[in-house]
Amino acid sequence: MFGTGKSTGLRKAGAAAALTGVLLTGCSSTPESDDKPRPEASPSAPASTSPVPTAGALTEAQLKAAALTDGEKAGKYTVSDYTLGAPLGEAYTADPAVCQPLVSLAEDVADPDPAAEVHRKADIPEETVGTTVAVTLRAYGADGAKTVLKNLNTAGKQCAAGFVEQRAVAQAKYLKVETLPAPKIGDEAVAFRFTILDVKGALTLYEYLTVVRAGTTTLAFRADITDTKDIGGVPAEVIDAQWKKFRGAART
Repeated sequence: MFGTGKSTGLRKAGAAAALTGVLLTGCSSTPESDDKPRPEASPSAPASTSPVPTAGALTEAQLKAAALTDGEKAGKYTVSDYTLGAPLGEAYTADPAVCQPLVSLAEDVADPDPAAEVHRKADIPEETVGTTVAVTLRAYGADGAKTVLKNLNTAGKQCAAGFVEQRAVAQAKYLKVETLPAPKIGDEAVAFRFTILDVKGALTLYEYLTVVRAGTTTLAFRADITDTKDIGGVPAEVIDAQWKKFRGAART
């Protein structure tokens, strides 16, 4: 569910000479395990029916009005625009191909292609090594958004034992894909935890992806950190802030 450009966190190393595009993670709780950090609380926004029409796609202007803006705060995180494009683009592919939605929602992942998309980043600017969340809103016509969620669910099941992420100049090995409880917002949502071996094969890293569908629109969050620390999930305040902004824009 995203376009092209530079990635964040783990991808910063691989994207030094690569491009990339994205989608949403964040979860209300971690899997049943005592040896993993627990993610922050799920977004406080109540579950509801879709806040957007299902007949057609939102325009780019409508997406921009519903997206967090440059300088806006989401808890302790500050939102900004990507200066070199958006993360997770067509330069990243998956082997086997069924795992592609977990890497990038390039134009051939959903049919029809998105009618519009907006990319934002949320982080703590003063932190040299800190959590970065790539936020992407995408508008689809027909059943495109439903197809995206369907493909994500399929990939989560078939790629649980791992896969290889092919980058422009390197590759990384996903050792494990875990499906997590997703926030109870929108029409449907999915959340994943990725255990990844870095491109040099020396470090084990962790990333989180949450994608929410609201009518014909998807809101995606991908969180990572330039460290081996497990951040425990997409920061709940980022999901919460974006969801509330989206709901508010939809009502007006």
